[in-house]
Amino acid sequence: MTHTELTTARNFVGGEWAGSRSDKTFDRHNPAHLDEHVVTAPDSTSADVEEAVGHVSENYHAWADTAPEVRADVLIRAADILAQRADDIAEELVREEGKTLAEARMETRRTPQNLRYYAGESLRLTGSTYPTADGSWVLTSRSPVGVVAAITPWNFPLNIPSRKLGPALAAGNGVVFKPSEVTPLSGQRLVEALVEAGVPGGALALVHGHGEVGRAMVSDPRVAAVTFTGSTAVGEAIHSAVSVSVRCQLEMGGKNAFVVLEDADLDKAADIIAKGAFGLSGQACTGTSRVVVHESVADCVLDRVLERAQAHVVGDGLVAGTTMGPLANRAQWDKYQEFLQDRSGARLETPLREQKLTDGYYARPAIFTSVGPTDRLAQEEIFGPVLSFLTVGSYDEAVDVVNGTPYGLSAGIATRDMGRAMQFSRDVEAGVVKVNQATTGMAMNAPFGGVKMSSTQTHKEQAGDTMMHFYTTDKTIYISA
Repeated sequence: MTHTELTTARNFVGGEWAGSRSDKTFDRHNPAHLDEHVVTAPDSTSADVEEAVGHVSENYHAWADTAPEVRADVLIRAADILAQRADDIAEELVREEGKTLAEARMETRRTPQNLRYYAGESLRLTGSTYPTADGSWVLTSRSPVGVVAAITPWNFPLNIPSRKLGPALAAGNGVVFKPSEVTPLSGQRLVEALVEAGVPGGALALVHGHGEVGRAMVSDPRVAAVTFTGSTAVGEAIHSAVSVSVRCQLEMGGKNAFVVLEDADLDKAADIIAKGAFGLSGQACTGTSRVVVHESVADCVLDRVLERAQAHVVGDGLVAGTTMGPLANRAQWDKYQEFLQDRSGARLETPLREQKLTDGYYARPAIFTSVGPTDRLAQEEIFGPVLSFLTVGSYDEAVDVVNGTPYGLSAGIATRDMGRAMQFSRDVEAGVVKVNQATTGMAMNAPFGGVKMSSTQTHKEQAGDTMMHFYTTDKTIYISA
């Protein structure tokens, strides 16, 4: 299947593009214009998953036996294909998911870079040798883990799947891929590029659908590893469902805080907070959800962030001048509305405007003050442009507040004191720590992942020294003459 204007997505199973065995479908509409149809996709069932896993488990070995240089070349070709189509895919991504065109282009241009990075990893799957007392050889080798089930979210529907399919395929595994039902078209574009580049149908399957698909994937005994990014609730369900013999890599939710100490550059801090809180309409797992600010500068920081929030232009991401697109779906919009209405004793500092679903899932930045550390606004992941201000009197109190949630994904601090910044990096319970930078935005060649209820910590995702170990098994081999 070549890149054309697409209104009907397909599963890819056994090297063929086809619908679900059930013939059922679901529609995806533009979140900026709810009457605009984007794509129809197969609403697959467990029978489709059984077929996909069966085919990959029986046939991926040919891909595993392919020379690593060949696997690398295939991933590089896929990267080139995606790079050539980046602008077209970016416009589709805006219509399907809702982000602005600038944000979509950032993703479509980053994804090919990811695949090129993982292409190199196929050449670095080395083992080790160990000295012995008797002069014999002890060495290790690394092999593909087997069939990998990859389940991905809708907020980065190209970038995150590339960070799972890329390393899995580089290591010689077979992959069964379920993209989010919110972004079936984006998931299909990635698979199209991989197949066109030379990934065989025996090594890769794509199955569209809802929860039944994911449940069938993680419970299939032929699946050797599950990699998932999404909500903590779904991640916990996956963790409970998989066998003890199945590797499980879960990257889940966050309630990310940004601390502003009394010595911070307040204008820079406000820029950082606004970027982390309102970029991508607040729909990033690493998005800034809480500002923990020293009482001596709290009012000044609030005024500056309010100014930046109110300057946002909310609208269709394809329209010039738009700085914030709609929320991705009705569930996100409903949750945003719930927190606007059910705010306990918190004070909403931004204008509360009546918002009806007459066109799209539009949401303006919402900033709350008088938020307590144990309030819902300070504890629950919202995944929207909602920001809570919490005031503290000391550094120690700030750390206690930051660590006082079940999550531990990303945290940031604004300060001129590098000693306190380094102390914060030791004290804070988070997998990612940012100093004078937004809680969002990660280097493609650095490890990514959280702690506590944000991650299983089963090898970091994205990059790092042990990233490829999730996708391979180690054997220790003893040799005597």
